[in-house]
Amino acid sequence: MSTSESKHYLPAGSTASGPFRTVVTPESAGWSYSGLRVLELAPGGSQEVTTGDSETLVLPLNGGCTVTVDGRTFEVTGRQDVFSRVTDFVYLPREATATVASTGGGRFALPASRCGKRLPARYGAAEDVPVELRGAGQSSRQVNNFCTPQTFECDKLIACEVLTPSSNWSSYPPHKHDEATETERELEEIYYFEVADGPVGPGVGYQRVYGTEQRPIDVFAEVRSEDVVLIPHGWHGPSMAVPGYDLYYLNVMAGPGDDRAWLICDDPAHGWVRQTWVDQAIDARLPLYTAEGKEQ
Repeated sequence: MSTSESKHYLPAGSTASGPFRTVVTPESAGWSYSGLRVLELAPGGSQEVTTGDSETLVLPLNGGCTVTVDGRTFEVTGRQDVFSRVTDFVYLPREATATVASTGGGRFALPASRCGKRLPARYGAAEDVPVELRGAGQSSRQVNNFCTPQTFECDKLIACEVLTPSSNWSSYPPHKHDEATETERELEEIYYFEVADGPVGPGVGYQRVYGTEQRPIDVFAEVRSEDVVLIPHGWHGPSMAVPGYDLYYLNVMAGPGDDRAWLICDDPAHGWVRQTWVDQAIDARLPLYTAEGKEQ
């Protein structure tokens, strides 16, 4: 493992602290905006969560919960796991103290970004999450756009979920978003992974990140459930779902731009691949599910 890879690849459990199975802060990542915690609650458990200077979401990975913040209580149905359905979620403003409680227990992702505005606490319904089918052929994937600029209001935070059927590639062609130009925005990004189990045990996937001579980064990581890859800059992709195992990742992005835009630039060596999708069908396995769950 290279020095760059060990710095930007965080194995499951390596950042655990107290009730949080994963903790990534701007300070620990070495950047300015993006963060992520994953809270684990036992059945009947509850946890006080403070947001500090960051707007934060409560996104069930498995299980349901109630979220109490700013004098309001939100009921969150959640889901069995990230491969079962689109989930509902809650937005927590900066400078808030919230209580997350779960009768049945579960794990709850808390994507976050430092921000300047204090927006109101809100509930996001699963039925309102646009499900996008992106790419074609073996580049087909599903994107749950629950917190993207066109779908949910935030000050800085951008977040989505990507589901890649087994044997397919996503985050492809490789792309970057580390400069502020007319066609690109500077965004720090966190990839949090879950991999579907197979008949005899946990699955694996792979993630590639590479840079330029001026801004080097070199990551080629085997990823398993609850692993994290940090992307401060550089080309990232593909994310590879190996045969037999569907791949999930949560993307958390934020940056200094005032317009909260997701604008990317393809690696010019591989951008041509997009043109090949015109004559290919989207993978018939997609969508893997919607807010109603899996299709029978």
